[in-house]
This record gives sequence, structure tokens and C-alpha cells, in this order.
Amino acid sequence: MAPTLVYQSISSTLTSIYDWLFKTLWIIESERNNAKVDVYRKMLWPEISGKVLEIGPGFAESLRFLNHVTLNDGTFAVDPNTIHSYTALEPNPFLYSRLHANAETNGFCVHYDRKSYPECTEVDTLATRENMVPFTIVRGTLDNFDEIPQSVLDGAPYDTILTSFSLCTAKDPEATIKNIIRLLKPGGAHIFIEHVRQPPPGDPLVIEDNNVNAVLWGKIQDWLTPVWSIAGHGCNINRRTGETIAKAQGWESVEYKNVRPVIDLQSRLMPLSFGKAIKAKA
Repeated sequence: MAPTLVYQSISSTLTSIYDWLFKTLWIIESERNNAKVDVYRKMLWPEISGKVLEIGPGFAESLRFLNHVTLNDGTFAVDPNTIHSYTALEPNPFLYSRLHANAETNGFCVHYDRKSYPECTEVDTLATRENMVPFTIVRGTLDNFDEIPQSVLDGAPYDTILTSFSLCTAKDPEATIKNIIRLLKPGGAHIFIEHVRQPPPGDPLVIEDNNVNAVLWGKIQDWLTPVWSIAGHGCNINRRTGETIAKAQGWESVEYKNVRPVIDLQSRLMPLSFGKAIKAKA
């Protein structure tokens, strides 16, 4: 076998192991994460509407906070008058099984983009009913515009683009945010909840302080990030993501708040920025 092919084979195997380990970690951590952020999802998720793109949904447990209705057959499902389509752009295929199950639980009709995930062995939703909203699982990221899966580009422009604890792993967050703006329709919304570096003391955007020593914990975040990013599948815990979103060119408005939760020790390492950015109409 040629050296290049050997390298590619080893790299692919290591990536698969890394993806599987992250899935295992996220099974353990997702419940605690939900306990910390669901209160903010309840504020923002009902505003999600139209043609939706979510970047890095993981297990997509937050789908339960979308607008739901009881349909004619008595089924409780996502409201087809509010959500018209949902594209889940997720790079880790080991998360797809739970992602698929959560989408079906919320009344979506699930199918896979075979072009971005040709090795797919999962079965699309078989049972269908009237007014089921399509939910497409696509493998990929928004790190590089030239590498965005074609199905995501074909679906643009989107009414809502959602990121939830995903910009921390973006290879180039500024480029990813630029691509979000490109894929949104004029007046479309980027809704986000992201963990960030501790905001400075006295930050007027902090709505819940809990007497956290921001200077100390910010330094700890900086020290831990190189190790944390390895264990956390590229997760950087010291990014100022709210600021990065707000500074990007192309928004009509950006509104966000910061929170220093103290549910547990890990919360001090993961304060939150959450809010909404609206793309300029011109």
C-alpha cells in the first residue's frame, strides 16, 4: 500500500476512535449540560422558525423546546406551520442514532444526505403521515465554505441558523460565523447558546454573576484549554464567542447576554453567552 494511502487509513481510523470516544463522553455529560442550559433554551427555541439549519446538533435533545402542536391523529409533534424544514449538520456519525431517535420523537420525518454520508446504514423514517416536517441529517461543518455539503448550500437561504455548544469546536469561528451570515436570508436569525471565557468583572452583559471570581477562573480556562480541547473533541473553553458574533460584519442587530452559572465546579469553566443575531436586510 502506498504511504499516502497508509496515512489516510490510519488518520481515518484515529478519527473514528476519537468520534466514538466523544459520543461516550457526551452520553455522560449531556444530562448535566441540559440541566444548566434548558432554562435559556426555553427562552430562545420558540423563536426558531421557517427553514432551519442547526450546526453541530449532537443528540439534538433541545428539539423538545421547538413549537409543538397536537395533530389531527392525536400525535404531539413539531408544528409544521412554524418549522418548515430542519437540516442537522453534524460531523460525528456516532451521534446519529440518538439524533435520529430524538428527531422522530418530535414528529419529524428523518432522512440522510447520502452524498455527504455515503456509508450510511441507518434507515430513513418509514412511517409517514400528513404534514410531517422533513429532517435531514448531513455530515459536515461550516468551517470552510468550499467544503460545505452541497445539500446545505442547496437549502439556503435559511430563516434560522442555530448553534448550541458548537462554535467552540469550529476550526475557524470567524469563518464559520461569516458562512452563517452567507447562508441566512436577509432578516434571518442566528440563535445561539455557547460556552465562553469568563467575561471580565463588571461586564454589563452579565445577567447572573453568582459571585464567581471571573479573573481566576478565566486564567484557569486559559491553562486548561490545550488539554481540554484534546479530551473534548476540539472544544475550546476560552473563546469569547458572543463578542466574536457581535463583531462580524453583516448583522442588522445582535443581542446577547452572559451568565456565570454555579451548578457545579465545571460550570465555572463554562459560563454562557446566549442570544440572537439578525442578518441585515439590505
